[in-house]
Amino acid sequence: MSHKIVSKKQLSEDVFTAEIEAPLVAQAREPGQFVIISLNNEYAERIPLTIAGVNVQEGTISLIWQRVGKTTAELSDLQPGDEIANVAGPLGNPTELENFGTVVCVGGGIGLAPLLPIAEALKAIGNRIISIVGARNKGLIILEEEFARTSDELIITTDDGSYGRKALVTEPLKELCQADPKPDKVFAIGPAIMMKFCCDVTKECDVPTEVSLNTIMIDGTGMCGGCRIEFDGHPKFVCVDGPEFDGHKVNFDLMMKRLSAYKSMEQKEHERFKDHRCKTAKTKYQK
Repeated sequence: MSHKIVSKKQLSEDVFTAEIEAPLVAQAREPGQFVIISLNNEYAERIPLTIAGVNVQEGTISLIWQRVGKTTAELSDLQPGDEIANVAGPLGNPTELENFGTVVCVGGGIGLAPLLPIAEALKAIGNRIISIVGARNKGLIILEEEFARTSDELIITTDDGSYGRKALVTEPLKELCQADPKPDKVFAIGPAIMMKFCCDVTKECDVPTEVSLNTIMIDGTGMCGGCRIEFDGHPKFVCVDGPEFDGHKVNFDLMMKRLSAYKSMEQKEHERFKDHRCKTAKTKYQK
């Protein structure tokens, strides 16, 4: 069964969103879960993408991705009316939702995509939401309006100071965690290094923290072992044991080492594929 792209737009430099026909996934999805997609049936790479939203009535799911490798470059070239061969999901364990009290939701870059449905679900059951939205510069901020609607307080940071507060997301997070009263819970999603430093802050302040990990995945069933991490000194698989974990127990240094294993190959494939007319794209890649 193929899945038609209903709509698509660009959110920022190299970041795109699309509505995809996937009625069964839309009906079953819960916040925190993801899908694994492949663009065609002929030796296609499988990549995990968080379900950023659903429309059960229309039978669609919303995906957000960043163009970083060959498959995400191919996906970025597809247009409404084109089809994706396979969408497997929903996968992973949903977010454990409860009324914690005051929850700080910290998102960096593309990590804002999985964070939004979690913030929306936490708000819907009565939590007070403080969102910290961060990016390198103003042009890379995504989902600002959506977080503004969901949050009781919204803090925007940029590394270069071009928008909001000139700071890393850890700075306002530390201020909130050192305040009295401090937050009851923190959810942090973004680059691994960002989540690591967020967890350093919250651990020092004794604030429980959940992170959502986006590791290398292939099958999504725990069989390939590509998404293995060390959690509390023991091996866990992000696709079946996660994707959300107590951030204070994740070995981020080992995780980042595993994430970097194929980075050079990914970049080479992306560069090589820019000027190649692929089977699933109607237009040629442009720089």
